[in-house]
Amino acid sequence: MNVHTRRTTIAGPAGSLECAIDEPGEATARGVAVLCHPHPLHGGTLQNKVVQTLARAFVHVGWRAVRFNFRGVGASQGQWDEGRGEVDDALAVIAAHRDGTLPLALGGFSFGGYVATQAAAQLAPEHKPRRLVLIAPAARNFALAPVPQDSLVIHGEADDVVPLADVLDWARPQVLPVTVVPATGHFFHGQLALLKQLVVGAWH
Repeated sequence: MNVHTRRTTIAGPAGSLECAIDEPGEATARGVAVLCHPHPLHGGTLQNKVVQTLARAFVHVGWRAVRFNFRGVGASQGQWDEGRGEVDDALAVIAAHRDGTLPLALGGFSFGGYVATQAAAQLAPEHKPRRLVLIAPAARNFALAPVPQDSLVIHGEADDVVPLADVLDWARPQVLPVTVVPATGHFFHGQLALLKQLVVGAWH
């Protein structure tokens, strides 16, 4: 993301996983956010612009942002596992970077949103995230787990990859609010500054 981004690897369930860590400017981080990138078979990596925007938003509010590549992406070992192993990857990153003295947040874009919901559902009660931030979660092709009502869900009105209607169908039974950005597509082209503003604004 910038010259201060720290690169590291952790041991994952299918081999080592590549991570990128961004620290806030202040001396001590207020929390740790683990962020999940979009579909590995469609070009998703930790360098994705939406995921980088999420990282910038968390750093802005004083949190450490941890991005990582799923198995088989970049320098991460292993191969695509149709979403199952990728949830295990996220859980491994969470376990490696969790700080018992700091709250945890999970975030994800598209396929990464699906992974974040499933990872959150599998965490023990004492390790549950304080909050989830889901950007255009992949409700059409993957089974998103239910999430707490204070989760932040942001979706583009004109998303042609994950139609807004599919996300509303998932959110409706949970009475889960969804923030809709008008006339915006799946990748939030031209709206990344607004996306960051929405995440930062909702966090305070």
